[in-house]
Amino acid sequence: MASYCDFDICLERRHGMQFKTLVRQEHLNQHGNLFGGYMLLWVDEFAYLAAIEDYPCVRFVTRAMEAASFTQSVKLGAVLTFNVTRKKIGNTSVTYDVDVTARDVSSCESYPAFRTSVTLCSITTDGQKCPLPKLE
Repeated sequence: MASYCDFDICLERRHGMQFKTLVRQEHLNQHGNLFGGYMLLWVDEFAYLAAIEDYPCVRFVTRAMEAASFTQSVKLGAVLTFNVTRKKIGNTSVTYDVDVTARDVSSCESYPAFRTSVTLCSITTDGQKCPLPKLE
């Protein structure tokens, strides 16, 4: 049975989304800093959420993550803000810039903590690339 992409949906253009999370004890490494794997997990998850908001009912897989730049360590209790902005739309993929700011709740200081770009590819039910619908 052949797969296809069905996009009979009116799509709304959106430029960016913001997500937040709190760094808890279970997110820390042996040095008391945020374990980088959690940052990568959240970045991938929030880029995916932005993509399915832009393209409802489209199946996506993560295709690539550009060089991840950890700019400063993050401690317990920090509030992380993930700003996810659509950067590029291709035929079968969409790329989002993800900029993460940390806010130390005890000092109220905010600082850039992480930056990367994530590319997600549209796929059919059997895993083949397929065209993205056009944004209106």
